[in-house]
Amino acid sequence: MSKPRYNQPKPRRLTDFYPTAAAMQRAQDGAEPLNPPRAASAASLGHHTALHSAQEDAPDASRDIMDTLPPPVESPGDLMADRAIEKCERCPDDQWPNLNRNQCIKRPLHFLSYGDPLGKALTVLASIFSAITALVMWIFVKYRKTPLVKANNCNLSYVLLISLFWGFLLSFLFVGLPGEVTCLIRQTAFGFIFSVAISAVLGKSITVIVAFNATKPGSRLRKLLGSKISAFLVCMCSLGELIICVSWLICAPPFLQYDIKTMSGHIIVQCNEGSLAAFHFSVSYIGILAIFTFIIAFLSRKLPDRYNEAQYITFSMLVFCSVWISFFPTYLCTKGKAMVAVEVFAILSSNGAVLCLIFFPKCCIILLNPERNRKKTFP
Repeated sequence: MSKPRYNQPKPRRLTDFYPTAAAMQRAQDGAEPLNPPRAASAASLGHHTALHSAQEDAPDASRDIMDTLPPPVESPGDLMADRAIEKCERCPDDQWPNLNRNQCIKRPLHFLSYGDPLGKALTVLASIFSAITALVMWIFVKYRKTPLVKANNCNLSYVLLISLFWGFLLSFLFVGLPGEVTCLIRQTAFGFIFSVAISAVLGKSITVIVAFNATKPGSRLRKLLGSKISAFLVCMCSLGELIICVSWLICAPPFLQYDIKTMSGHIIVQCNEGSLAAFHFSVSYIGILAIFTFIIAFLSRKLPDRYNEAQYITFSMLVFCSVWISFFPTYLCTKGKAMVAVEVFAILSSNGAVLCLIFFPKCCIILLNPERNRKKTFP
């Protein structure tokens, strides 16, 4: 049975919809009523609508309609091609269709840049903290022969200040477009530098307890007041983190990753840790050192006032542990540049707490209250 033929409607003129000037004049004279403008018919709306009208009369015409209508978009990354083509074309991985879905455009890169307001704020904060740390280091070197600097183990103070300084500078590795070398060293450098800093704080806490007990007559702890015991503590505690970082780099090193699935229409440029377990193990080791340091400092917080560094260490470790405990859930719940910003903020806030709570009281005594920085104040 042959398909029925449909008479194609003739194209309409503009006068079929709107009256002419002559018709309007006749309507004014009362000779002929003026009909209102009619709506556009199916033929005037184009070929698709005409075929749609024909489809209502005969179901066999549905195949002709599907051949001419644009196909549905299969996925957000598909590009709508010509209306006469049934299949969509997928854009390359580094491109994305425009709003009209008729052209592929470059996907913007998503990372924590220096031009971003958040990146600018973190960069300025890191620069300020680095300058303050250098200034405190200069004060301690200049007044290294004063009783206050000597009583708090100046060698450990130098190690702690240097590690804090590099910790603040480490923040610049997280801001800007990541690279292969940047991704390789930034997490491992973060772990090692922080382990050195916490080891130095732990050494200072133990030094406070040893120094107090060494003042007792006949105490054998005077032999432990030298720099050898503090250097041994720093080396041994930092060695554990160094082994973790070296094993991490050998077995599953971090690498640069371009993520096109997490954020629609963007490419997230990020550093993949390589081994998430190694990253967590590295941070957990620092956390264990910080908790142990907090316990030692808390137990020695009630020593005489001239040994009140234990109180400052207790508060600094309390803030340090609080920051990194809240860091983990926040870090795991964020993506893209927000995840990087969370880690940079944790680095700056924890380092800043150690710098301010341990060294600022000493700097105030050295610069503003020098009469307390005398030998009679310290045994």
